[in-house]
Amino acid sequence: MSLCCWAGAQARLARCPPQQTAAWQHNSRRLAQQPPVQRPLTGSGAGGSNACRPLSPAFAATWQPPAGLSIMPWTGEPEQVAALEALRARMAASPYPDAAQDDATLRWFLQDRKLDVDEAEEKLLKMLRWRREFGADFIEWTDIAREAATGKAYLHSHTDVTGRPVIVVRAAKHVTGASNLQDSQRLCVHLMDRALERLAGAGGATPDPAQGGVQTVLGIFDLRGFTSANADWGFVRFLVDIFFLYYPKRLSQVLFVDAPWVFKPGWEIVRPWLKKYAALVRFVRADDVRREYFTAETVPEDFQQKAKK
Repeated sequence: MSLCCWAGAQARLARCPPQQTAAWQHNSRRLAQQPPVQRPLTGSGAGGSNACRPLSPAFAATWQPPAGLSIMPWTGEPEQVAALEALRARMAASPYPDAAQDDATLRWFLQDRKLDVDEAEEKLLKMLRWRREFGADFIEWTDIAREAATGKAYLHSHTDVTGRPVIVVRAAKHVTGASNLQDSQRLCVHLMDRALERLAGAGGATPDPAQGGVQTVLGIFDLRGFTSANADWGFVRFLVDIFFLYYPKRLSQVLFVDAPWVFKPGWEIVRPWLKKYAALVRFVRADDVRREYFTAETVPEDFQQKAKK
């Protein structure tokens, strides 16, 4: 289905079961009427069930994706080379022949599909079709400048301590209906493409992690100040689709920072959409981001320690 179907505001909850939408709206209204709760949802894992577990200072440097979500390293073994040649030949005969020259992308989709050429071809064709329909390769800065000026999302100028490019989303700055949904979508695609360009510039789009190469991106969702007005589930569904269908396994970890309790009903809606990828989500505090994922010189300004007066 074309992503353009998300352009209308009436379609924003189309893929959310009515009973879930009603439940979220009821719960969010009820929670919004309660006094603010200062203690955010924290912990590791998709459910936040380990909220009281001590956090390791070396967590980011030692963390690995759960079993089944890690990417196969590219070693250049004969089996991998044969799969690459087969996929290249198929792309040359497809409606997207230029893709046959993009070995980095071909390799990545083969790695994602564990060298299954049929599955890699199917997923790659879906991605290429989406990029053509969405116009992803023709997004200009003028198309997104106004949306970027809201400060709702940006590509951080530094990597995290593991070398991953970092995309930061300030959820409180995205107000449902305040801007054109497609503008928000274009900004998201632009940032992800720029993050992947940084990966390529740092040693190739699919460097071998065994050789110290970095292959993935870190996503940080700053949920401080989040209210029901920021709960744009149509946009959230778009994010889920592009990150896990069209940029497979490129987002290796997602941090939800200082999630307020009003966010919890929404998380119960979103978590089933993510399926097994929900295991990539970690609920953290701003202090954890600063201490575990960056140095004092590279931490985003949003998470820098404020000087005591």
